[in-house]
Amino acid sequence: MAKRQALRELQARLSDRLQIARTQGVAPSWLAVEAGGRKYLFPLSQSGEIFPWVNMQPVPYTQAWFAGVANLRGGLFGVVDLASYVSGQAPLLKNELTRSDSRLVSLNSALEVNCALLIDRLAGLRNQAAFSSFTEKAPDSPEFFGNQYVDLNGAAWQEINLQLLAQQAPFLKIGA
Repeated sequence: MAKRQALRELQARLSDRLQIARTQGVAPSWLAVEAGGRKYLFPLSQSGEIFPWVNMQPVPYTQAWFAGVANLRGGLFGVVDLASYVSGQAPLLKNELTRSDSRLVSLNSALEVNCALLIDRLAGLRNQAAFSSFTEKAPDSPEFFGNQYVDLNGAAWQEINLQLLAQQAPFLKIGA
């Protein structure tokens, strides 16, 4: 029970900080998340709301990475399992414990795609000062990948351009 309360408080703090960052236009540049054992950075300007895990309605005859549809604040959103989409492999089944850490991050409404990305864990907000170095996008990486950053602890973080992701034909074609 204490863990759930701590997660709710973290989500509330992140939501408050996201709102402050959007209105002031300063400080954190990315929402840091983890999915499938990898670390990702979503530009704040392209990220939407953060939602706790909700039961999704599966949709038949769709790609394996399409987790289903969910009612988020009265809106119907398609949910994409980020780790599965990036890796091209079937999504891992989540048990009750791992689901409690999972979150849905919606894309900014300006991108005009009612979509949320299923992630394993929120890791907070990051700005340029959190990283010691970066490398530019590798030529063979997906088009929606941005720079790869290395934090002060030596961990690699892959930037994902959510606007480019939302425009990718494979991302938009969920039918199997």
